[in-house]
Amino acid sequence: MNHLAILGPGLLGASLALAVRARAPRCRVTVWARREAAAAEALQAGICDAASTELGPVLKGADTVVFCIPIGAMAGLAEQAAPLIEPGALVTDVGSVKAPVVDALAPIFEKAGRGHFIGSHPMAGSEQAGLAAASAGLFQGTVALLTPHPGIAPGAQEQAAALWSLVGCNIRTLPPGEHDAAIGLVSHLPHLIASSLVDFVCAQNRDAIDYCGNGLRDTTRIASGLPEMWTEILATNRAVLGAQLDAFIARLQEISRDIAGGNDAKLKEFLTNAKVGRDRHIKRKTP
Repeated sequence: MNHLAILGPGLLGASLALAVRARAPRCRVTVWARREAAAAEALQAGICDAASTELGPVLKGADTVVFCIPIGAMAGLAEQAAPLIEPGALVTDVGSVKAPVVDALAPIFEKAGRGHFIGSHPMAGSEQAGLAAASAGLFQGTVALLTPHPGIAPGAQEQAAALWSLVGCNIRTLPPGEHDAAIGLVSHLPHLIASSLVDFVCAQNRDAIDYCGNGLRDTTRIASGLPEMWTEILATNRAVLGAQLDAFIARLQEISRDIAGGNDAKLKEFLTNAKVGRDRHIKRKTP
């Protein structure tokens, strides 16, 4: 990779720029931003060699292009960018939902015949947002999921794996639909639950928030994410998430019946299984 073009200098885009500049200092990094002020901020922050609100100067000569913008804006920008992308360049994205993105973007670049697209989703982020929260270490030790589609160009998957490996990710591969089902469970559903818990507590007794300890703070940290971004993510994955949410509600109702019925043995079994599952599968993965 000699020239990386990042479309969108938000948290993920700016962090990717910083990570590449730290690990591949000879790689040229250019940034496209929607607003002049954002382009100027990116350049002033030193995350790139050049920044512009014009796609042409940013994409010219780039062998790797990464869409780091909201999911709903990707197809429109891809239509504008496709004729300007270098033939053979890798094109990927960081979207949290993959099937709709792949279905929309892959045909655009196949038709243009200029960029080789593959969906990507680095499982990195924060409840914070924007360039000010960016970090060169954001991707270190995380999983980057690649979502190849039928007709993917030869070599695109290897190029994408090399990009995300460079910035510290562990690479996994899933079909787009399987990605959306899995990430619904481990990312989208948890955000809904965290937000629902804050909403419920505030509605029941707003003063109780003043008494909370680390339990509520840790459990609901992600509820501080940008509402606009998460509305789009949840709506885009609504078909998968609706079924998962219904199943989760049914499980909560089952637990509620055990509590109401005084079935302490079942309650203890539930809590034990949850502890074992977290300790075995989640806690061990914490950096």
